Amino acid sequence: FCCNMSSQTSTTAAAAPAKKATRSSLAERLRKLKKNRKNSKSAGSKTFSRLYVNGVVTSYKRGKRITHPNVSLVKIEGVNDRKTTDFYLGKRIAYIYHCKARPTKRVIWGKVCKAHGNSGVVHARFRKNLPGQSLGRKVRVMLYPSHI
Repeated sequence: FCCNMSSQTSTTAAAAPAKKATRSSLAERLRKLKKNRKNSKSAGSKTFSRLYVNGVVTSYKRGKRITHPNVSLVKIEGVNDRKTTDFYLGKRIAYIYHCKARPTKRVIWGKVCKAHGNSGVVHARFRKNLPGQSLGRKVRVMLYPSHI
């Protein structure tokens, strides 16, 4: 009878630490998950895709003396030759600016018309001509409509 009791106590004693080990490992896993969630929120590592490419309004279309403000020249980021401008033909462009009257933003929409030269600059026509303040400012070249 004594031998049986000692064997039972030894098995239960051995089983008890195993339960504690699983509880502690679960607690560690929960801590790691919480830490990863905090890190992902602060770092902004949520997966998303940006639907635009940045560009800069460089100038209006112009000759030696006359500027044509109905056509703007836009340099697209990452485009350095005429061949890659073909992808952007027909894409929408948004010039976003702050409105003085209200604390909101406004948008003037346009479209990429054709390439300008061999350095990745394009002609863009906007619904309203861009103001002079837009020269040197950023625009968003949307990746739609897609022709792929």
